[in-house]
Amino acid sequence: MPGFELFSNLERNEVNDVLQSGVLMRYGFDGMRNGHWKAKELESELQNTLQSKHVQLVSSGTAAVSVALAAAGIGAGDEVIMPTFTFVASFEAIMMLGAIPILVDIDDTLGLNPEAVKQAITPKTKAIMVVQMCGSMANMDALQAISNKHNLLLIEDACQAIGGTYKGKPLGSIGDLGCFSFDFVKTITCGEGGAVITNNKAYYLNADHYSDHGHDHVGNDRGAETHPFLGYNFRISELHAAVGLAQVKRLPEFLAIQKKNYNILRDALSQIPEVNFRTVPDGGEESYAFLSFFLPDAEIANTISKAFNDNGVDACWNYYNNNWHYIRNWNHLKDLKSLYPISTEVKKGLEYLQTKTFEKSDHYISRNISCLIKLSWTEEEVKNRANTMVNIIRSALKA
Repeated sequence: MPGFELFSNLERNEVNDVLQSGVLMRYGFDGMRNGHWKAKELESELQNTLQSKHVQLVSSGTAAVSVALAAAGIGAGDEVIMPTFTFVASFEAIMMLGAIPILVDIDDTLGLNPEAVKQAITPKTKAIMVVQMCGSMANMDALQAISNKHNLLLIEDACQAIGGTYKGKPLGSIGDLGCFSFDFVKTITCGEGGAVITNNKAYYLNADHYSDHGHDHVGNDRGAETHPFLGYNFRISELHAAVGLAQVKRLPEFLAIQKKNYNILRDALSQIPEVNFRTVPDGGEESYAFLSFFLPDAEIANTISKAFNDNGVDACWNYYNNNWHYIRNWNHLKDLKSLYPISTEVKKGLEYLQTKTFEKSDHYISRNISCLIKLSWTEEEVKNRANTMVNIIRSALKA
């Protein structure tokens, strides 16, 4: 999946443009730039790629989620529904704004379970955050219907899913705001970077200002800009944007490689009746960044996961005991271990985590293995990998 596997002269030339101008910051210094505005160019490319009216680049995917929530007015005491299977950044971004993450079960899409979302809605609920984990989507029609019925924001964290689509729309472009990550291990990378996309001009302007200390970016005199409201520094640099500008132009190339490698592995595993693949909702197409499948039970999945690792089948994860991506080991969230004081309101709002269980999520995550699809594999390497995986799974099932 990572774009860094296939760096080329395209990336080097874009970076050299920035170094030759000497301007590493995305704002100001107009006279020194020699016409180079890499962040602006990348935003324009992403508008076309993601079929969105507005794009605001930021410093990371985590920043994108924080900025998206803030731009839509999410703040102190508001509740945001999110899945138990995601990355820790999801709840970190919510809590940074003083809002309360409400974790709910996933289903066989590995995304939000719409029924669990319905049950979690309270008068304090302001948004549903759907996380498109491992390159695919939740049931977006059902979640959009829920958000419309209850007048809730629908925010897409598509940080792992650029290139995936649902009924012809790019993932991230379906909700009110979409969030993307361009860190070092994403399908396209800036090294560090992210983006917020939206068709709502007010949200876009809020994101534009908020991510740069509240600057309004009116006129060419940075010193004369006003501050309509408080903001923070979530800016991307021109160097990072330059790498991303080359990479986004290569996205179709990367997606085609991912799909080819994914299909070789999936076709091989399809020979095993006990292997079932994650559900992709009707009308959806994965980005093919990961191959995610279920095994009959947790014990077999754990055995196979270890065997993969022992036999050189790297980058395949059973997330059940993972510290980064599943609620089971998020003790720092459950125990509210923080360097800074957490408000009484947020503490009270998170008390449910002391007693709530997530059996439905456990049912899926404990039996799941998700394998990263690399861009740098040769066809022979993919086929050898597929044969090794098939043999390991068959041996484990016979044991």
